[in-house]
Amino acid sequence: MFEIKKMCVAGTISLAFLVGSFGLAAAKPSACEDCHAKISPKMVQDFNRGKMSQHLTCEACHGSEHQNEKDVAKAKLPTIETCKQCHPQQAKQYLDGKHALGLVALNAMPYTHMQPKAFMEGQKGCGGCHTLGLATQKDRETEGRKYYKYGMDCQNCHTRHAFSKAEASEPEACMTCHMGFDHPQWEMWSGSKHGVTYLMNRTIDPKNKDRAPKCQTCHMRNGDHRVFSAWGFLAVRLPEDDAEWMGYRATILKALGVLDPDGKPTGRLDVVKAGKVARLTKEDFEAERKRIVEVCYQCHSPNFADENIKNADKMVKEADKLFAEAIEVVAGLYKDGIIQQKKGQPYAYPDLLTFYDVNTKVEEVLYEMFMDHRMKAFQANFHMNPDYSTWYGYAKMVKDVVEIKELAKEMRAMHAEGKAPEKASQPAAKTKK
Repeated sequence: MFEIKKMCVAGTISLAFLVGSFGLAAAKPSACEDCHAKISPKMVQDFNRGKMSQHLTCEACHGSEHQNEKDVAKAKLPTIETCKQCHPQQAKQYLDGKHALGLVALNAMPYTHMQPKAFMEGQKGCGGCHTLGLATQKDRETEGRKYYKYGMDCQNCHTRHAFSKAEASEPEACMTCHMGFDHPQWEMWSGSKHGVTYLMNRTIDPKNKDRAPKCQTCHMRNGDHRVFSAWGFLAVRLPEDDAEWMGYRATILKALGVLDPDGKPTGRLDVVKAGKVARLTKEDFEAERKRIVEVCYQCHSPNFADENIKNADKMVKEADKLFAEAIEVVAGLYKDGIIQQKKGQPYAYPDLLTFYDVNTKVEEVLYEMFMDHRMKAFQANFHMNPDYSTWYGYAKMVKDVVEIKELAKEMRAMHAEGKAPEKASQPAAKTKK
């Protein structure tokens, strides 16, 4: 039996073949389980409640070099390459999607390297969700993984050691990352008619719970692990046929560092492409939109679905209008020398990708407008939650514009008197390398 298990791990025999040929007889516990039943019993219990325990032993993912408490360091930890041996289609889909680029996107941010190691590499902050893209064993040899070796992509949804498909198929599997400040998809969906209907029926009529969509219905159609959306995280697409809207977007792209103050592309455009956080051709956007809308058509008439999508798109424009206005106010403070350019900043213009690492209150408000209020203003429309779009999104953006204008007026007055407005405003918290 162990030889068969090794063959599966080597990729020469498929899990489907094993199930078809040998049924679902439970595998004999390994020596690993005998030991771990004493030191981490729930880990063993989890593994044995999962389907993989019927055909694999611990050695399939962790190797056989670790034999006792003295050589724990020899235990191998899995990567996507490990899972790929039995799940090639799912691995291919996943690696073609945005989740697998989570670490790429994080490392592309200009101030990531200045954050505390426990926050990033130790996965207690941004690194906790953006620890994605661990494709091969070589990826485990990076500096960040030497600091903290645990975690890998597949287990984020298929919780180790059970690796349950049933668990990963429920919307709560997405909740760990998709909640809170800048991407509260869980809150928006669970409070929408879609979410309320699904969650109610899961309790009162489980056989018909799929009468309303969950996260996986729209974003993982037919179990596709690619997981993409049309607008992407930044809600930016190029080109834009609406000239007025393109003007707002050009301002936003300047603040993202993708365009310089003169509107010319910068090196950051390559970073945006690599992270797939925006749609940079009309064909790409329409292809992603088509995938989502076809799901809508399964429950709704085309007219109903198209009208809702159209109005959601228009709300992105309305949010961009407010955001561009706020950016230009702050850009004017840079232009007039009232806010000094930070060391390493590519040009004298607000740099949104520094997030909260700013020196003035007005930039802090702009950052919050970007990462919190604008995100909610556009995301809630596609998740069918108008209350979230209003009070946590659009209304807050209107407030932000008022506050930014008032702060800018105060800073200009102080500058005219020869005072340093940066020091008068509350600075962002200092971070350590």
